[in-house]
Amino acid sequence: MHAASEPFLIDSIATPIGTMRVVVDGAARLRALDWSDYEARMHRLLRLHYGPEGRGYRLEAGQMPGAVREPLLAYFAGSLAALDAIAVATAGTPFQRAVWAALRAIPPGATLSYGALAARLGRPRAVRAVGLANGSNPVGLVVPCHRVVGADASLTGYGGGLHRKRWLLAHEGVLAHEGVPTHQGVPTHEGVLADRGADPAPARAAPERAGPRRA
Repeated sequence: MHAASEPFLIDSIATPIGTMRVVVDGAARLRALDWSDYEARMHRLLRLHYGPEGRGYRLEAGQMPGAVREPLLAYFAGSLAALDAIAVATAGTPFQRAVWAALRAIPPGATLSYGALAARLGRPRAVRAVGLANGSNPVGLVVPCHRVVGADASLTGYGGGLHRKRWLLAHEGVLAHEGVPTHQGVPTHEGVLADRGADPAPARAAPERAGPRRA
């Protein structure tokens, strides 16, 4: 349980695909990240996880710590693994947190189907539940829900817009810039088989890790 009116700092950072809004706690752990044109959703997820603003948490404008800002800037500059250094803390159910942790285990340059992700969690029939947890992830990009694709390698949905998902996967070498999948972006045969016959749920943002993988 979180202390009443826990203070969170909120800041912005410019990226090649729009402005990101970033929420960090007093221990420099990332609590929420979303695009400015989807800020209403970010606030909705914060209320869902922590309670009403002013009671469960409060937002204070300020500058995010370098431990968060620098890895974000490095990622967009081409150092794809830099996001691994960002500490993350979330609320959510145990199942949601397990899904988000599994998302952080997908490395840059790789994708995973919903069915393969469910199988990794030992819940091969929970494809839709995995998709719902993916869509409830409050920490976009760093918990990389954009690396989850459909059974046929289609991009499916993304809470920040398919144009951003396409850009991020191209930036990570999964897609060619014209949107044609490279060999890296095609899910493994195992991943496709796991999803075959399942209707993939919409994708969105991801796991949980604080620093060197914290639960």
